Amino acid sequence: MYNNEDLHTQDPEELPGADESSEDTAHTAAEDIAAQSGDPNFMTSLARGLTVIQAFSQQRRLMSISQISQKTGIPRAAVRRCLYTLNKLGFVSAEDGRNFALRPRILSLGHAYLASTPLAKAAQPVLRHISNTLNESSSIAILDGDEILYIARASTSRIMTIDLDIGSRLPAAHTSMGRVLLAYLPEEEREAHLARAKLIQYTPHTLITVEALRAELDKVRAQGYAIIDQELEIGLRSIAVPIASSDGKVVAAMNIGVQAARVSIADLESRMLPALQAGSKELSLLLG
Repeated sequence: MYNNEDLHTQDPEELPGADESSEDTAHTAAEDIAAQSGDPNFMTSLARGLTVIQAFSQQRRLMSISQISQKTGIPRAAVRRCLYTLNKLGFVSAEDGRNFALRPRILSLGHAYLASTPLAKAAQPVLRHISNTLNESSSIAILDGDEILYIARASTSRIMTIDLDIGSRLPAAHTSMGRVLLAYLPEEEREAHLARAKLIQYTPHTLITVEALRAELDKVRAQGYAIIDQELEIGLRSIAVPIASSDGKVVAAMNIGVQAARVSIADLESRMLPALQAGSKELSLLLG
C-alpha cells in the first residue's frame, strides 16, 4: 500500500547515472519554464507542478517519477517534490508507491473553468440536438496554444482510435475546428501560429507545409467552414464552423465527425453544414 513517506526517500532512479536521457529531448516544458526565470513574479514551483499534472494522458495514466522527468525535462528531484505535494492535496496517488495516477479531485480544476464559461453549459443541448438529428458525433472546442481543447461533446459512436471527451486536446493545424479557429485569428497571431506549428504527417493526406496550410486557412475564412479529409486519421472526416460572440469575435468552433466510408464530402456540405450553421447561430445569440 502507498505510503506518503515513500516520497521523502531518494528514488533509486534519481541516483546519478540511473537515467540521463531525461534531459536529452529537443524541446521540453522545462525549457519553457526556464525561459521565464528572469521574471521575478514567475513562480517556477507552481509552473512545474502544473506541468507534472499535464504530463499524464489517456495513453500514460500511470507514470513513474523518471517517466515524468523524461517527458517534461524537469529534474527528477523536483518531480518528486511536486508529486509529494500533489499527493498531500489529494490530486495524485501511487498505490504501489512507484507509479502515480491522477485522482478524481483533479476534475475540480477543470470544473472551475467550465462552470465559469457560459458557452460550455449552453452548448450541450445544442450539440445533443445536432447529434440526434444527424446521428453523428459533434463537439465544440476552443483554441489553447497550438492545440484545440474540447469543452463540450455529444457522442453517438467512437470514430477515432483515441477516445475524445471534454478536456481532450488535438493539434489545431490538423483538425477542422483548429483550422476554423486559426483562420479567424488576427493576421499577426495567425502568422505566429504558422511559424511555430509542428506540421506532422499523420497520414498521406496531411498538409505538411506552412504554405499549404496558409492557403487552406485563407480558403476556410473565405467560405466560413473547414473540412478535414483523413488528415489526422485515415477513415475520419470532419466539418467545422465558427462560433462568434456578439461583437463578431470567433470564440470557439463546432464540428461534426464522420466515417469517410459512410459520408462523402458532398454530404458533409449539403446535409451537415446547415445543421452546424444553425447551431452556431443559436449559440452566438445565447452568448449575447
